[in-house]
Amino acid sequence: MDLVDFILEPLNLVTFFPLLGVLLLLFLKHEQKNASRWVALLTSLATFGISLWVLDLFDANDPDLQLVINKDWITVAGWNIKYALGVDGLSILLVLLTTFITPIAILSTWSAVEERVRDFMLFFLLLEIGMVGVFLAQDLFLFYVFWEFTLVPMYFLIGIWGGGRRMYAAVKFFLYTMAGSILMLLAILWLGINQESFYMPELLETGGIPPGTQYWLFLAFAAAFAIKVPMWPLHSWLPDAHVEAPTAGSVILAGVLLKMGTYGFLRFNLPLFPDAAVELARPMATLAVIGILYGAAVSYSQKDVKKLVAYSSVSHLGFVILGLFALNSIGIQGAILQMVNHGLSTGALFIIVGMIYERRHTRELDEFGGLWKVMPVYAVLTLIVSLSSMGLPGLNGFVGEFAILLGAWGAGAAGGSLGSYFFTGLAALGVILAAVYILFMFQKMFLGPVTNKANEELKDLNKREILVLVPLLVLIFWIGLYPKPFFNLMGPTVDQLVEVLNTAITAALP
Repeated sequence: MDLVDFILEPLNLVTFFPLLGVLLLLFLKHEQKNASRWVALLTSLATFGISLWVLDLFDANDPDLQLVINKDWITVAGWNIKYALGVDGLSILLVLLTTFITPIAILSTWSAVEERVRDFMLFFLLLEIGMVGVFLAQDLFLFYVFWEFTLVPMYFLIGIWGGGRRMYAAVKFFLYTMAGSILMLLAILWLGINQESFYMPELLETGGIPPGTQYWLFLAFAAAFAIKVPMWPLHSWLPDAHVEAPTAGSVILAGVLLKMGTYGFLRFNLPLFPDAAVELARPMATLAVIGILYGAAVSYSQKDVKKLVAYSSVSHLGFVILGLFALNSIGIQGAILQMVNHGLSTGALFIIVGMIYERRHTRELDEFGGLWKVMPVYAVLTLIVSLSSMGLPGLNGFVGEFAILLGAWGAGAAGGSLGSYFFTGLAALGVILAAVYILFMFQKMFLGPVTNKANEELKDLNKREILVLVPLLVLIFWIGLYPKPFFNLMGPTVDQLVEVLNTAITAALP
């Protein structure tokens, strides 16, 4: 394979095409703000188009890695690190989510960022490269490179274009993630040295890691992933990062970056350390349920609407962890779909918050009221997204949460030690609590009389703002009404993973 053929490999293109936009931006002057916006938007749209090509090439009936690129990359002292990319049912939807959310996030910040626009767009495209790379990397060393790379552009997006406490939030985000990543790096080194490979398919074929060792390796990987999710009680960096980040930063943080943590559990912890996953399923489910209830309770107490949405992520992603550690097919498929659902619904909520902040320069709930009368289009779209976030039947959130609850219930019925009806009941209570804080937010902002004169002259959404939300709304209804194509994409690969987990479950039963 010559260089041109290698570059034109579908997975190389979808990963690194944003680099073309970065190079074009470097030739623009800082004063060319609109040109910078258009370069970034068109580059991200082209990347989304390439991801649709990848989807077209993807065989949903094949559970194995597809479109694989496997090249020797670094060979030193007898060790061979590969440049290896591949896509399967565990990652295809997350790649599509990343390339879909990125142009929407760029368009959402069209008029919000006025300073150093070129640099902002440059960092945003670099961030897309890192995120797609995380979902496609099949060598642990390469995965770690992409994983750490995403920290750099996000640090600058928060630290330069964020709010008043932006540097505090940026440093906290960076240090929290780095701390967990060091433990993951040590586990990667152990695997590479003792299993003589960093390449995931080879590691899965080799197997043979003693259950006791699996336990510690599981925890080392989990430290990095739990912080990124973030799971309770490792979540404290998230509200600061969300509140201080610019709108587009919050959208991509909620929409994609948090999914890197849940994807890590799915891609590495479950298949590499199945015995440890079975042993630690109950503690992980316990932390997930605490996160569901804690996130919902804290969201209700917030006065800043952006912080309310931020804390809701702790609750929503608790559902994802619960589904993953149900360790059965319906639970894991529900978790993957809920990753996508959260990216769509919570991403849309952050865009909606950003729209009102551009008009009023405040996010305090007490500053609003009666907006339905002043901004009816904005109110209707916010209502749809809010109902999606709280899991109303017919919208996307319901499908994912229902599948997760089925999985959690099935774990209790099948294995006893792996789950219980108690977890399912508490998680279902979280659904009710989500309705409480979401409806509380909507009532405070949109219903009743217009009590603040500053709200009387607000302009409703313009065409660009409606255009930003419409693609998200289309998917919200599509997944809610006809989720079958999404389940078909992930089903065979998930079933293959569950076979490995079932072997470990059988061995763990008395």
